[in-house]
Amino acid sequence: MTDNWNLLGHEWAVEMLRQHLMRDGMRHAYLFTGPPGLGRRSLALRFAQALNCPQPLAPGDPCLKCRTCKQIEAMQFPDLAVVQAEKEGGVLKVEQIREVQHSLSLAPYQGKYRVALFLRFQEANPNAANALLKTLEEAPPQVILLLTADNAELLLPTIVSRCEVMRLRPLPVETVQAYLQERGETEAKARLIAHLSGGRPGYALRLVQDKATLEFHQTRLDDLQRLLKSTRRERFAYAEKLADRKNEAKERFRETLLIWLSFWRDVMLRAAKADAPPTNIDRTNEIEVLAAQLSLPETRRVVTDLERAVDRLEKNVNARLLAEVLLLDWPHIK
Repeated sequence: MTDNWNLLGHEWAVEMLRQHLMRDGMRHAYLFTGPPGLGRRSLALRFAQALNCPQPLAPGDPCLKCRTCKQIEAMQFPDLAVVQAEKEGGVLKVEQIREVQHSLSLAPYQGKYRVALFLRFQEANPNAANALLKTLEEAPPQVILLLTADNAELLLPTIVSRCEVMRLRPLPVETVQAYLQERGETEAKARLIAHLSGGRPGYALRLVQDKATLEFHQTRLDDLQRLLKSTRRERFAYAEKLADRKNEAKERFRETLLIWLSFWRDVMLRAAKADAPPTNIDRTNEIEVLAAQLSLPETRRVVTDLERAVDRLEKNVNARLLAEVLLLDWPHIK
């Protein structure tokens, strides 16, 4: 993968960025979008390396071995500012934007460009987003701004319009499976995790390296099966626990919704008799049972409700009310 900046997938994006470098046609701001675990940050850091590597292998190709490349990889380069909310699901504040704005007005210390990397920018509050807008409009010539977000629709249109938007897509499951097998995973485990990751290599690695992440995934699917057979009172109690900030951070709630969404999409596709393998290949029997009991409109409604719930959670609606409405609308399976 050395010819692709040592990245897995997103070849078209690497080539576009390489061409911008080779032709000295860099934009002043780039926005990398796509679901978490897809490689948005990795691609942005590679681009930062390509911008500042003092001894590139070829025009537009960082060596990845020099001190500069290693510092950028570790996000400890003097001319790289990384700005993000304190935790996933948190809030990126205006003070953080103002702090980095001062440094961007200075000449680079060590590299050719100053790079500001704004991670998960959908978490920026309105004041922070508006503060960055001024920098986007008047970026100094030796400054490159890199933003990552789940999707462009979550950001101010005025910010998106001032960025080169690179919409990253999940990789083929077979590509992720082959990558995991190259890393030493068995074929069966690599196949399962590649499917569960939905073609997101970063999330696939999390499932491999962090046993708790895989256990969380399976636990939430077990909860889903119990909830379908539970009473209204039991669903209310689960919703209260799920949305309790003391026990369940907003990001864990969001992860739960995404896990459930992947399962219900499998059920919907099976109800539609679509010729596509399920994401949750270890839950095939459960998917078949539900698809046989529910109609396609019923499964589509649950999928739509989950997609809306993810979007509303991003907009900071009342989490407990959101969980209650969602679960009470689920079908009851005897």
